[in-house]
Amino acid sequence: MLRLSLGARIALGAIVAGVLAFMYVPLLLVVLNSFNEARIASWPIRGFSLQWWGAALASEPVRAAVGNSVAVGLGATAIALVLGTLVAFALQRHAFFGKQTVNLLVVLPIALPGVVTGVALNNTYNQLLEPIGIHVGYFGMIIAHGTFCIVMVFNNVLARLRRLSPNVEEASADLGATPWQTFRMVTFPQFRSAFAAGGILAFALSFDEVVVTIFTAPAGVDTLPLWIMNQMARPNEASVVNVVATVIIVLSFIPVWISQRLASERDGV
Repeated sequence: MLRLSLGARIALGAIVAGVLAFMYVPLLLVVLNSFNEARIASWPIRGFSLQWWGAALASEPVRAAVGNSVAVGLGATAIALVLGTLVAFALQRHAFFGKQTVNLLVVLPIALPGVVTGVALNNTYNQLLEPIGIHVGYFGMIIAHGTFCIVMVFNNVLARLRRLSPNVEEASADLGATPWQTFRMVTFPQFRSAFAAGGILAFALSFDEVVVTIFTAPAGVDTLPLWIMNQMARPNEASVVNVVATVIIVLSFIPVWISQRLASERDGV
């Protein structure tokens, strides 16, 4: 066991405290400014009010942006859960020509800059599909998010499958279980936590996406990140943005808590 001197412990504690302050003090300022009665956020805060919370709750653009983000995130997550899991099983359980190439192509979208993916999909939708009468519209934005969300599920499920022993599945088959029964009662419970964790990561990645959304969102459709980006150019709307950001900060504790629970399940706690 490594033993540190008193001075080293104090220095290390100071560094950790500094890093945590750098990360969380800006979030605290956002929360405090959401209660700032001034129209234009300023520091120090001279008075507190709930007026901006009421304005945010009554704002139709905010509700529409949140609804769009949730709908796109859920759609992209559904695509990622299905395709990411299927590809993970294909690459882990089967040997075929071009296996490594398929692996590379699945992971590539997360490595590409978002602007490249956005431009490529925008050109495909506008120059290839629309001239032949296929208007992807809102669904095209969901597909665009799904292209990089698949990687989240794929990596999580593949890593878990590599650690599973095939002996349990073979025993299930020997006892007369059908392939579906074996998957439902034996295989799926063993990678369930990785499956759920990949879904959470996929939804979070989609909910937060800006660059790809700019190129693929239909005219007049804003997701929450796009709405926030547009409003930040208007100083008079900064207080409402702070309210929305505060709600997102609070809600972010939910997936973090779920991830902690999944990590405990994965470690056998």
